[in-house]
Amino acid sequence: MPRVKKVDHPIILGIVGDSAAGKTTLTSGIAKILGPDRVVTICTDDYHKYSRRQRDENGISALNPSGNYIDILEQHIEMLRQGRPILKPIYNHHTGDFDAPEYIEPKDYIIMEGLLGYTSRAMRSCYDVKVYLEPVEDLRVHWKIQRDTSKRGYTVDQVKASLAKRVDDSANFIRPQRTFADMVVQFYPPDGHQDETGAHLNARHTLRPTLPHPDLSPILDAGMKNGFRLELSRDIDGKPVDVLDISGGIDDKRAKNMEDLLWKLIPEAQHLRENVGEFTDDNNKPIISHPLALSQLMITYHMVKAALGHHAI
Repeated sequence: MPRVKKVDHPIILGIVGDSAAGKTTLTSGIAKILGPDRVVTICTDDYHKYSRRQRDENGISALNPSGNYIDILEQHIEMLRQGRPILKPIYNHHTGDFDAPEYIEPKDYIIMEGLLGYTSRAMRSCYDVKVYLEPVEDLRVHWKIQRDTSKRGYTVDQVKASLAKRVDDSANFIRPQRTFADMVVQFYPPDGHQDETGAHLNARHTLRPTLPHPDLSPILDAGMKNGFRLELSRDIDGKPVDVLDISGGIDDKRAKNMEDLLWKLIPEAQHLRENVGEFTDDNNKPIISHPLALSQLMITYHMVKAALGHHAI
């Protein structure tokens, strides 16, 4: 792969969102585009302070900053940005306990994904690109039940009980981080298809002016009838933003046109055009989502531009 012009630090992407918001799925696709030899992915949830048993005993959830080593996470992000290695803790989601720590050396690109990545100013100052994931709540609950029962050994009742306990912590500690993102990504079912949970979900990108977003006018001029709509709007805080809607019902041709446009803007990754937008459905079968693929490409565009020195924090 051609090497992009070096800046003086690894490019760091933050992906923050509530539990089962789709962070890992989004992250894995971005890492594939950039190339696994150039990307290191770190889950900030590894910095939990307590095991699952201890959290049950003390009543502090994993969503509460006081239940996490935020100070160590701050130090580690700063060290990675300086090009220095870290000894990262590992939280085992299957056992609810901790495994041996892992020695991590920084690469050209670093993706930090998890619950509390924007909690402090010190952490936020280290990111080149900040993304917040906020699928509609019914969809997130479905994804959490599906994931935790199939991959983490929980029963449906246990997942629902956990969600009920975390309502306040989600509101107090997770959702306030949305305000710090350069880009907010929301997946939601199309009108009349509220049971859709996979490939045909719509995607809405709230694009804040904190980053220079790509010129999509060659594709968007055709309007939403062709799967896309871009309009000036107001965010929940009243500030002006661009909102890009991508229809889950977009046909392959229109999606490919948009993907081609974005690929041309990141020529460094041209040879990695396969496997974008891939996820596993409720039956753990691989499937492709065009809105997911385009979301991954949009974020990758910003990482490459940051590496070229076209972004400033």
